[in-house]
Amino acid sequence: MAWSDAAARRRYHVGNLRAQLLEEARAIVEAGGVADLNLRTLAARAGIAAGSVYHHYSGKAELMAELATAGFQELEHRLKAAQDSAREGVRIRTLARAYFAYSKTDSAMFGLMFDPVVSSHPGVEQARERCFSVLQAAVAVALPARKDAAEIDKIAWAVWACGHGAASLRASDAERADELMEDVIQGLELLFGRR
Repeated sequence: MAWSDAAARRRYHVGNLRAQLLEEARAIVEAGGVADLNLRTLAARAGIAAGSVYHHYSGKAELMAELATAGFQELEHRLKAAQDSAREGVRIRTLARAYFAYSKTDSAMFGLMFDPVVSSHPGVEQARERCFSVLQAAVAVALPARKDAAEIDKIAWAVWACGHGAASLRASDAERADELMEDVIQGLELLFGRR
């Protein structure tokens, strides 16, 4: 996109370029997937010279890692909000519904967050751990008789794996998506009791 494009110049603001690039990158991923994301396309959408992107990101891998980190931060906030609003007896259900809702409404981001290459980035790992800690806390509350932190950790990983697997299965079986989610939630409730 040429600098003569007035609309592009109006969108460009030096102070928030990194945030703008992240927002545009997310729009590209949501519209067509990670394969459509490249720095030239991103620069064109942002209305800047292609080289300007490299002042903020060393390459596509760094950009995708920051995007995935933002995704985990969003998921963490949604899980915390769900946990805070959950009534007694339905905490696990409320948390599971929040997780499944994010995987459905933000499916492109959800896929990026768990991409094997992207997820090994230190910033992404830290954001994932903070998100996981919300689940650990919910499991600890749901199982008050278990005091061993290592056991709580293992149970929380099992719950996350179950939820993530179900979210992935839902994407491949759209007809049964809601039924599958309800089955998984009821399975968790059978394991934990209604907590």
